[in-house]
Amino acid sequence: MLITSKLPLNRERFARHDQVLSITGATWSDYQAFSSEEYPGYRVSYFNGEIIIVSPGLNHEIIAEVINRLIIAYCEKYNIQDFPFRQTRLEAVGQAGREPDVAYSFNARKPLPDLAVEVIFSSSDIEILKSSYQNIGIPELWIWKDKQLTFYHLNRVTKKEYVRVESSFFLEGIQAKALAEFVNRGFTESPSVIKKDFLNRLT
Repeated sequence: MLITSKLPLNRERFARHDQVLSITGATWSDYQAFSSEEYPGYRVSYFNGEIIIVSPGLNHEIIAEVINRLIIAYCEKYNIQDFPFRQTRLEAVGQAGREPDVAYSFNARKPLPDLAVEVIFSSSDIEILKSSYQNIGIPELWIWKDKQLTFYHLNRVTKKEYVRVESSFFLEGIQAKALAEFVNRGFTESPSVIKKDFLNRLT
């Protein structure tokens, strides 16, 4: 594991939580040196001279997987073509880089996803995260933290800031508060059961 592998700690307990390593004073070239093949399973991001390496814990992966399944279920129900990016590295060259937990373009394969989703179990700075995705140019961003989902749309006029919204633009009818209720059940329930209830709510 990234941080606790050589420390005298309860590794099983820490495996349920994210481990985060921050490297300041980094360059874009430093960030580019982190390849997904050499560091499998890690999320590596860059913004304003700082590299953040996250080793997702079990709870992180659970929430991300439930969100992913519900997005797929919605698309299947309404015959929306979905094109997954998963943890593909997204970049604004020299400025920002992110590896989202979940990402999709809809109705066509596009260079960048229409929607990116970030699950946060650490003390990550939300404004830095948003600034990163703004620079990259992701139209819609969902952030899950502390059992709350927040939806953002990129301002269509300025393209420079996110506006908080209650409903998804690309997945019409999905509201942040209602979706969070289903997602948070992932801590104790099977995703298949949650998916079934979610689809029933849509009808």
